[in-house]
Amino acid sequence: MSEGSEAGGEQRSFSGLFMGLLVLAVIAAAGGLIWSYSLNNRLAKAETKLLEAQHEREQLASDLRETNARLKITSDSVGLTQRQLEARAQELLRRQESDAKRLESEQAATKQQIGAVSNDVSSVKTDVGGVKTDVAQTKTELQNTESQLQSVRGDLGIQSGLIAKNHDELEILKHRGDRNYYEFTLRKGQRQAVSTVGLELRKADTKHNRYTMNVYADDKKIEKKDRGLNEPVQFYTGKDNYLYELVVNNITKNEVQGYISTPKGAPVPVNPGH
Repeated sequence: MSEGSEAGGEQRSFSGLFMGLLVLAVIAAAGGLIWSYSLNNRLAKAETKLLEAQHEREQLASDLRETNARLKITSDSVGLTQRQLEARAQELLRRQESDAKRLESEQAATKQQIGAVSNDVSSVKTDVGGVKTDVAQTKTELQNTESQLQSVRGDLGIQSGLIAKNHDELEILKHRGDRNYYEFTLRKGQRQAVSTVGLELRKADTKHNRYTMNVYADDKKIEKKDRGLNEPVQFYTGKDNYLYELVVNNITKNEVQGYISTPKGAPVPVNPGH
């Protein structure tokens, strides 16, 4: 065999060996990768199981503490003697009896108060009934008094309104509100302001119940001579010629008492008391 043939054979053997080694290296590397991946999966599963085990351990510890607390409460209750339990039962019964007696006492007091209130209500109803009766009587008396008031003609021939013959009848007229009323007491020889006019008594005849009076209105003197008791004495005054009426209800020596009535729209005095 020649030297060339031997050299070619060695070269082929070396190439085959190298390829074999290369294949083995690739196979080893692939196996290493597979083993590493499998190892990682196992490690992850182991960590998960470890966390689950830790959670279960914590839950068991919590359950154990709760069980211990319950056992402590149960043991405390079991530790009470029969005598203590009976004492507690007797105490509860005493409290219930005391509460029942107090409730009965309060109910009795409430019934008594209700009875007292009922009596008071009955008394009030009686009083109200009496007041209603009094009001009805007063109303009847007022109506009777109003029916007795007279309407006559005045000294000017004009039909007068209702005439009051005393103070009580005058109060009724005031409450009617038809006119304004001003009472007066006038002594002889004294000029006195009443409403918006002046009055001066000249003569008082008690025997015949007559009087003579001067009326001063609008800077004029109007003589009302020999007028009678409860007679409407009429005169006009003011820029709108309001009709005033003067009535004397009582005549004594040197003195007369009565009132002046004016229309609602007439001027009022600066001092309403006059």
